[in-house]
Amino acid sequence: MAHATRAPTGRAAGSGPVDDDAVTRPDRALLAALRAPGARPALAVGALSVLVAASGLRPLTRRWPAAVVGSLLSSTATEIPRATALLAGAAAADAARRGAWRNPAGRTGLAATAVGVAVLLTLARGARADAEALAAALRAELGPLELPARGRVLRRILRAVLGRYRYATVRDVAYGPDAANLLDVWRHPDLPDDARAPVLLQIHGGAWSSGSKAADAHPLMAHMTERGWVCVSVDYRLGPAERWPAQIVDVKRALAWTRAHIADLGGDPDRVAITGGSSGAHLAALAALTPGAWQPGFADADTSVAAAVCFYGIYDLTSDDGSGTLDELLAETMMPTELVADAHPYVAASPAARVHPGAPPFMVLHGTGDAIVVPAQSRAFVARLRAVSRAPVVHAELAHAQHGFDLVPTARTLAAVRAVAVFLETVVGGGLRRSAAEPGR
Repeated sequence: MAHATRAPTGRAAGSGPVDDDAVTRPDRALLAALRAPGARPALAVGALSVLVAASGLRPLTRRWPAAVVGSLLSSTATEIPRATALLAGAAAADAARRGAWRNPAGRTGLAATAVGVAVLLTLARGARADAEALAAALRAELGPLELPARGRVLRRILRAVLGRYRYATVRDVAYGPDAANLLDVWRHPDLPDDARAPVLLQIHGGAWSSGSKAADAHPLMAHMTERGWVCVSVDYRLGPAERWPAQIVDVKRALAWTRAHIADLGGDPDRVAITGGSSGAHLAALAALTPGAWQPGFADADTSVAAAVCFYGIYDLTSDDGSGTLDELLAETMMPTELVADAHPYVAASPAARVHPGAPPFMVLHGTGDAIVVPAQSRAFVARLRAVSRAPVVHAELAHAQHGFDLVPTARTLAAVRAVAVFLETVVGGGLRRSAAEPGR
């Protein structure tokens, strides 16, 4: 029986001697490069900077639930680009101080960081241009209007951050029979009880299954409260424990409560607008288009609104939101059926299917970089509104803005808030504290 002869390691059978050092030399060179002073931190900072900057230019994924993580990453580039660029620059400077600039690997990392920072600063300039886009959108529908000046930015940021503590002095008021039926009322301390100020009802987002009245739209409500409005922030029943139409029924109950009781808190029941973001935008839009519907036990209550402001919402539940799995999400979180089994509830719950000539004025905002809901949802809804409704429809897309961009008081958010105030005060009416002496408030 013949025995196979195994060639020695590092040597091919029948070949001459091989230099073992030559086999491992590239690996040793790579390790040596990575061990050079400052090389690894420089490469890490460079890679992360490029990744964050790239996610700001285009969402890394729209697939749910990975899109949520991608959205958070993108937000650092699109909503706080200057702070992100400063942080990346500081980390790169530290790597350079350690000697990264003295070796090829370190210089590669520093160069990548420079590219990332350049993109971030470009995104920062785009965010500042949103004020012009918003002003143009307002003028196109409402005539020759001007947005107020930015005012004192730091003061406005502090007001937004501290708004709930300062203005939401009436909290956890029961508006319905369920434990989740609670609302907060935001009002300025100087607002008289008989002021009859215009009212803004806020519906939080969270994919119909999470979220809280204590978390969303603080910059907007703080700004409107400063301008003499009364704001009402609403909690409602959430899926999957509570199935549709529980969510819209609760929104209608909150509207009915507001009309019945807000006069005692300084508000005007005849001037009520509604707003929301994401799933909250869906509920706000649907409520604005369907007064009298989904009102079991309070069918005679007036739930009409004077205007609606919707941020990055879903308006057609039978269409895609960009994830390719919207129907699966809806079936899991709140809808009573699957879309393929029974599409009727999905159509009935779609604001796009509820548009009518008597719809109230709408303002629809969406970011072009939204990783969770594609801007096409808003475009199609706006097209439908403009084709049917007799009221103004203001629509603006904010360059590279991410889903949930308005949750924190960034430059983009403050510009959007000022634009929303102009829209609401034009179509609904102004508050008591607005004056020419305070244009930036």
